[in-house]
Amino acid sequence: MPVSETSDENENVITVFLADDNLLVREGVRALIDRQSDLRIVGVGSDYDETVTGASAAAPNVLVTDIRMPPSFNREGIEAAKEVRKRHPGTGIVILSQYDDPEYAVALLAEGSAGYGYLLKDHLAQGNQLIEAIRMVATGGTALDPSIVEALMRPVTSNSELSETEESLLAFVAEGKPIKAIAAARRLTPEAVDAQVEALFRKLAEEVSAGHRGALDRLKNLHQSIVDREEQGETLSRLLPGGIAEKLRNEGRRIGETERLNCTVIMSDIRSYSTIAEHADPSELAGQLNTHRAAMNRAIIGEGGTVMQFVGDAVMAVFGAPVPSHDHADRAVVAAASMHALQGEINARWETENLPVFGLGIGVSSGQVAAALLGSEERLEYTLVGDTVNLTQRLQQLASAGETVISEPTKSALTLRVDMVTLDAQLVKGRDTPVVAYKILALDHELEPSLSKAQEGETS
Repeated sequence: MPVSETSDENENVITVFLADDNLLVREGVRALIDRQSDLRIVGVGSDYDETVTGASAAAPNVLVTDIRMPPSFNREGIEAAKEVRKRHPGTGIVILSQYDDPEYAVALLAEGSAGYGYLLKDHLAQGNQLIEAIRMVATGGTALDPSIVEALMRPVTSNSELSETEESLLAFVAEGKPIKAIAAARRLTPEAVDAQVEALFRKLAEEVSAGHRGALDRLKNLHQSIVDREEQGETLSRLLPGGIAEKLRNEGRRIGETERLNCTVIMSDIRSYSTIAEHADPSELAGQLNTHRAAMNRAIIGEGGTVMQFVGDAVMAVFGAPVPSHDHADRAVVAAASMHALQGEINARWETENLPVFGLGIGVSSGQVAAALLGSEERLEYTLVGDTVNLTQRLQQLASAGETVISEPTKSALTLRVDMVTLDAQLVKGRDTPVVAYKILALDHELEPSLSKAQEGETS
């Protein structure tokens, strides 16, 4: 039965409900969580019913659960997590599993990845993975074991008794490659490949008609491969920033492979967030962060940007990567204005609900960066590295609530009409010489509508 834990007067503690049918595993995970002063176990369960009933009653910030539990040892953990989240929207979910099969990740993240984590039990002893995952999903973030992301990136193939040539052709079809792409890979004409594909399917159809079980299995596997490819592609797209998943799958880029790009980086931060968090109810604050992040995401994507990461109250995005663009500086500045505007609308609503408002300080800088999908035992993410990124963070610190500060390279790259004022040159951490920056006063939205919308009009 669920175990109700003693209460804690610290309102900033993240409450956790723990579910696992294995007593040893459950107590081991409990011990990891109990070491953290900001985490508190508020109940435990050992099967589907106990998990749903106990977590629904305890209303924890985060549910940590195994996948397979009684009564049928199938997907009780995932189904229980979805039911708890249905009853208490915003509950963070961390799945602990011994299976690195991406099928389970697809089942868990079918409706989106915000507030979900999927970790392998074998890796829990490596670093602080579980604790970081709990803290991340509690505020709407996503925590996925790198092994799962790599599994999602692997092409799906099927085992069969076809000839080597036929097997290779079937694999191309299962990967969803068009005839022209297959022809280029096999150094044949599209007409020749089309004939080969037709002959392959005719052969399989004849064998199925003759009652050959193996041929029927091949067709079923092919269908499942295509379905899995689509589901896994969609899931990977939800887990990685916009455009990154497609780039990985289309270009076959490996983890750690780096490319140089000229782009514009934008970073925002909520001013006085620590003070807000000190006095706010954790559940309400998590809800506010989700609302804030959704709005920031909308503003950035609306101008063709890529949201790189949400870290606590900070947002990092890039324009001109992974897909290069010539107007990345313009897009970033327009997005920054939209971020302030959207947050202003949200703040007006929060004030009527007696909730603390968020004031954003935003930094923008342009230049060359090194971009790569970098992995470790605990994290896997698309990362930008370089002086441009560092300078953006420093400029963000110069911006007060409601302000946007840009660098000299960004100012030089702008084609928009922007009213700005030059700030006094000052030394910033990591720089030997003073930095000249500019605070934006106004952006002519009348003459400069959303660049994405303008581009759509040109192509329509």
